[in-house]
Amino acid sequence: MSTYTIPHVIERTASGTERTADVFSRLLSDRIVCIGTPIDDGVANTVIAQVLHLENDAPDQPIQLYVNCEGGDAQAVLAVHDALAYVRCDVAVTCIGQVVAAPTILLAAGTPGLRAILPHARVVLHPLEASGRGAVPDLILAAEEVERVRRSLEALLAEHTGQSLDRVRHDLERERVLDAEATVAYGIADRVLVRRPAAGRR
Repeated sequence: MSTYTIPHVIERTASGTERTADVFSRLLSDRIVCIGTPIDDGVANTVIAQVLHLENDAPDQPIQLYVNCEGGDAQAVLAVHDALAYVRCDVAVTCIGQVVAAPTILLAAGTPGLRAILPHARVVLHPLEASGRGAVPDLILAAEEVERVRRSLEALLAEHTGQSLDRVRHDLERERVLDAEATVAYGIADRVLVRRPAAGRR
């Protein structure tokens, strides 16, 4: 995970006092969640907690999820996916930069009509691979688990995009890079978003 200084913002309250918050907390107050690193268990738990909090706070209001994510642990990604499906809120997902490998399903899983990708972003379909060391029986079990997760990811991508399962399986056999227009054509996103709509418009 990248290490960088998290910026803070200062805002003035209704009473005239000033308060400081890190930028992610400030965005959360506006129902915006950002994923900007590969997804491990820690990142997944943080995102899930934010999503559950926002649903509890206002279940009739949409959640805005921005994703710029280079891979991660597939099981952690599935946990985030299930949380997005679980909550009652609409979830608008926007890809900024890139989405690589398993996190692709998070973009695809956004509420239909609310999935966007910026014009110079890309989506990378990438095969799930097994790796590890140990006794042969352990390696066999690890390979079987990778196959199970891979089948889950394939089924979800087919469900969210409308592509056939056979095509998704074929496309995930090798790395495939989709630009913004190709991502929309594939069904992973609904539109290429050049500029955010004005308030009150979608």
